[in-house]
Amino acid sequence: HSFSAEYFNRKFKNENIEAEYKLYELKNIEQLPALLKANPEIRGFNVTIPYKEQILPYLDEKDKIVSEIGACNCVKIEEGKLYGYNTDVEGFMISIVDMLDIQHHSAIVLGNGGASKAVVYALEQWSSDSFVVARHPANEQELAWDELTEDIVNQHKILINTTPMGMWPRVDEYPDIPYEGIDRFHLVYDLIYNPEMTKFLQKADERYATVKNGMEMLEQQAEAAWKIWSKTENQNTK
Repeated sequence: HSFSAEYFNRKFKNENIEAEYKLYELKNIEQLPALLKANPEIRGFNVTIPYKEQILPYLDEKDKIVSEIGACNCVKIEEGKLYGYNTDVEGFMISIVDMLDIQHHSAIVLGNGGASKAVVYALEQWSSDSFVVARHPANEQELAWDELTEDIVNQHKILINTTPMGMWPRVDEYPDIPYEGIDRFHLVYDLIYNPEMTKFLQKADERYATVKNGMEMLEQQAEAAWKIWSKTENQNTK
């Protein structure tokens, strides 16, 4: 389902860059070393669901954000070493900052995977009061799915879906939350970009909320990744 190959290959063609972006689907993360050995021409790669956290033991070095949040979506290969970065944080921040208004001071983040960690980290840069809601809470600070009430939703005017629920081809799925708590002051954001309008966003739109999908985040994190890959000398990851 990933648009990344189309995005990068169009970029390479338009900018006369001698490179190719390919998609590799792994059955498990343990297949990564064999993949890289079989394809020594790979100079960097993106990491997507469900491997943003599982990739960490395979990295030789991690940048500051990866070390802090425990999630990596971008790897640069240099002299046989894997350097891990997180461009989701930058991509998300750029894509949402111009939409924030005075009422957007607290957020509900649905999901507690690697993408969620990047979103929460980004929100913390604005001192946003945010908390995570997950089907399987990882700690006491996270709420369970069925603990989310209409009143809680109404009190937090930013609502972000970081789960894969609703992603193509399972387009009829959506987070089971009390949508009645959403009003026209809400900013509702879905990291999914395929389809453009998920059921999650449709339900929020019906409540007159401002809605946005993850396409701009994808584009911004991709540009951040290209800056990392195309730099002649490896950036300091410490």
